[in-house]
Amino acid sequence: MRIREINTMRGPNYWSIKRHKLIVMVLDLEEMEDQPTNKIPGFLERLKALLPGMFSHRCSVGQAGGFFQRVEEGTWMGHVIEHIALEIQSMAGMEVGFGRTRSYGEHGVYHVVFDYLEEKVGIYAAKSAVRIAQAIVDGKEYDLSEDIQEMRELRETERLGPSTSSIIDEAIARGIPWIRLNKYSLCQLGYGMNQRRVQATVTSLTSNIGVEIAGDKEDTKYILNQAEIPVPKGDVIRSESGLEDVVQRLGYPLVIKPIDGNHGRGITTNIQNWEQAQNAFQLAKKVSNSVIIEQYITGEDYRILVINHRLVAAAKRLPAQVKGDGKSTVQQLIDQTNADPKRGYGHEKVLTYISIDDITRKLLELKNYTLDSVVPKDEILVLKDTANLSTGGTSIDVTDIMHPSLVFMAERISRIVGLDICGIDFMTKDISRPVSEVGGAVLEVNAGPGFRMHLAPAEGLPRNVAGPVIDMLYPPGTPSRIPIVAVTGTNGKTTTTRLLAHMAKMMGHTVGYTTTDGIYIQNHLMMTGDCSGPGSAEFVLKDPTVNYAVFETARGGILRAGLGYKNCNIAIVTNVAPDHLGLKGIHTLEQLAKVKGVVVESVLPDGYAILNADDDLVYAMKDKVQCKVCLFSMDEDNPRIKAHMKAGGLSALYENGYITICKGEWKLRITKAVNVPLTYGGKAHFMIQNVLPAALTGYIQGFELDDIRSSLESFIPSPAQTPGRLNLFNFKNFNVLLDYAHNPAGLTALKRFLENMEGKPKIGIIAGIGDRRQEDNEGIGKVAAEMFDEIIIRQDKHLRGMKDTEIIAMLKNGILSHDPNKKITIIPSEKEAIKHAIENAIPGCMIVICSDVVPDALTLVQKYKEEEAEKLYSFSTDDIPNKTN
Repeated sequence: MRIREINTMRGPNYWSIKRHKLIVMVLDLEEMEDQPTNKIPGFLERLKALLPGMFSHRCSVGQAGGFFQRVEEGTWMGHVIEHIALEIQSMAGMEVGFGRTRSYGEHGVYHVVFDYLEEKVGIYAAKSAVRIAQAIVDGKEYDLSEDIQEMRELRETERLGPSTSSIIDEAIARGIPWIRLNKYSLCQLGYGMNQRRVQATVTSLTSNIGVEIAGDKEDTKYILNQAEIPVPKGDVIRSESGLEDVVQRLGYPLVIKPIDGNHGRGITTNIQNWEQAQNAFQLAKKVSNSVIIEQYITGEDYRILVINHRLVAAAKRLPAQVKGDGKSTVQQLIDQTNADPKRGYGHEKVLTYISIDDITRKLLELKNYTLDSVVPKDEILVLKDTANLSTGGTSIDVTDIMHPSLVFMAERISRIVGLDICGIDFMTKDISRPVSEVGGAVLEVNAGPGFRMHLAPAEGLPRNVAGPVIDMLYPPGTPSRIPIVAVTGTNGKTTTTRLLAHMAKMMGHTVGYTTTDGIYIQNHLMMTGDCSGPGSAEFVLKDPTVNYAVFETARGGILRAGLGYKNCNIAIVTNVAPDHLGLKGIHTLEQLAKVKGVVVESVLPDGYAILNADDDLVYAMKDKVQCKVCLFSMDEDNPRIKAHMKAGGLSALYENGYITICKGEWKLRITKAVNVPLTYGGKAHFMIQNVLPAALTGYIQGFELDDIRSSLESFIPSPAQTPGRLNLFNFKNFNVLLDYAHNPAGLTALKRFLENMEGKPKIGIIAGIGDRRQEDNEGIGKVAAEMFDEIIIRQDKHLRGMKDTEIIAMLKNGILSHDPNKKITIIPSEKEAIKHAIENAIPGCMIVICSDVVPDALTLVQKYKEEEAEKLYSFSTDDIPNKTN
């Protein structure tokens, strides 16, 4: 068996609109295609022995044991690998359950699709599942433990922490989109200018000064003391001589901790003698040059959480500990505690395993215990000197019993330090009573406090502490999204996208848009190349200046990773025609339509899908959407349009020469097509088809009809506005037309346009495409033979896996099938082909360049145009208008 490729879906995709996190593995079974599971002796028994938990896999049978039944009856190895990948992720603490295996369209090759929670774990699981399946087939032993542990470690490295995850989950629950900005915990909530950022529990609203104060324990203590907040007496030292002075002044018991430590690192509590003080000092010095030594306040350890200066939760924290039973050793008690199903590796569960480290051994040594000592019945043995959950500690929610005076104190502290999210470590004997009665002190104030102890306490009520964070970042009525218009289809996407961006800019929006030419923010080109995939969409959505997005959305990106956004407001499908078939497992027009349909199925419920009523496959998409539907048509008598209008639907028509919006059966004429430069006086019918959904989008967005008209009439087809899309250059004796037409459907539309254009002979510069089917390249040749008097065959810059001679032969076959006598010239270099055509142009001719690398072709044609202008239109000072002698 051989893995051809592994793709990671991160948004709505071909396999699922709702399940965004999918691994899509292309697996070639090779000789295993001829060996279903019922023909492999002992396969089922070995599978059950290695992975007994797969009994719970119901599969298509619909009940426990269903998958094993399928294996017994006989199923193919791709299906088995799908289920193994799901099972081993679940064994590693990541519960997943969705999967499917489908033919790739080639003998023995399959798409194996399954859920993942963490991307790198999913990829690892795919590879591991193939290894495991092969071992079972071969009857070899396989040690799962290494794979399971590796996946756990990958998860802990890659996953968001529990605090960040809780905020993201709350945002998702409220319909707020999000993007992860780095491999750590920096995340963006919202899009464009409406974005906010969080990193763990630090937000884009968090005061830098507040963080600095909280990070300096000496400053914190001083400021709180000045405000009459109870804090332990102490001092900051940097040397052992200073340690001795402070110890003599304060007396025991003491606490020693680094001045800028976190997560309990370098802290020693309840120091009772000079030797312990020296050891604690050295431990703290490993973390920070400056060390705090202060009185050890007796009582219970509490964490108080204040968000937006309001108390939201409080928890009593208990360090990792075990309770003796008079029979078990320390090690056995730890093992019993770790067996609690609530405990797991890292952050995978509510509680973390208790590990044995140097601190544990020191605490045992103080009690003259070892790991083999038996702990007396009911004795509580503390195993860590801090109450951090990450070291095995637990928490008990005490929010509802906090004394009002302590609530007031906590909320006041958050304002004194200046933190929007503030964690206060407080020591007292009874949190339900005021400090004046029972004593107590604030030990620390933390910026970025962990939420885990409040989200899932070992005892007491869980608190949704992420909710107040979202309330603070997005108060009621605050938008988190920006309008997103997505454009897909086979032909016309780029032009429609650019026209929509132009329209939005004229309405005062700061527009980010993506095309096959590049990414633009307003009028600035930010990135060149084919930028019609999910990464380019994210680029725009991350930009804090953008308040309107238009995305050209191509099939390649959808198949490679899904959409770069969960939902859009408006989706336009221009058409579906044969192109890119035979690639990525997409072999039919129906499959291609399903890929394009991902975009419209992702429209928000109150949004609009704008569909081409003249295209059967596009029109059929209306049956799968959950949003409102608008139609557009070049035929006002189209029965689909008439029925839609009669039902009160919104549509756009080309009728009586007008671009018309129809609200029900009422017609709102915007302008005549001849007045829209993009249509070349109404001659470019395919451009009229692009204008219709753009005009409809403007109307949906609430743009005035006059503004829509002005946008359409001011959008000029040119190298600046529409590079490579019907760019016409008028030379003195001939004309040159540059266009991106690159498939039979696109060339056919261009052919109809050229029939209305002057110029004879018509000379076409064409190329085949290396990753297209033979019939596609032959189709390009056939249409070219119908539309051009002479043909120059050039070669694409990228051959995409095919020899140039093969591509040229396909084109020639297509040309000669239509006209055996057609004049054909072969010039592989596009540059040389263009130079040949222009330098040998016959007066009155029309040269049509079908280019794939638009910037290079444009630059060359413009160079010839500039050189001609310099010769024809020389300038002297006598030509200065209104010149005074």
